[in-house]
Amino acid sequence: MMSHYAVLFTFALVAVGFSAVALVAAQLLRPSVHEAVKESTYECGMESVGTTEVKTNIRFYLFALLFVIFDVEALFVLPWAVTVRALGPVALVEMMVFLVILFLGLAYAWGKGALAWDFPVKKPISGD
Repeated sequence: MMSHYAVLFTFALVAVGFSAVALVAAQLLRPSVHEAVKESTYECGMESVGTTEVKTNIRFYLFALLFVIFDVEALFVLPWAVTVRALGPVALVEMMVFLVILFLGLAYAWGKGALAWDFPVKKPISGD
């Protein structure tokens, strides 16, 4: 009988082998015709005007990072809440310290304006 590590190694070898075979087959079977129309940027059926690079505001990344942090917080708090009685008062104190640290981080981000969505409002074009 194979050891547990041999089974794991065999599984990893099959996974890497299948991936390599799939990539090589895709490389060999795909069409390799390069046309200018295929390589041009498609934008709603119209010709592109200007550059296609868009500079994204850093606030989007900060907001996403804060979302991930508090999503991970939920991953820690929910299982803890289910077993809090069995864990005892030490676990309660530890979770309160964890939540205070996260709250301080949120207060800092809020104070720095990372959660503000103050985008410039464009004035409507009047027909006057």
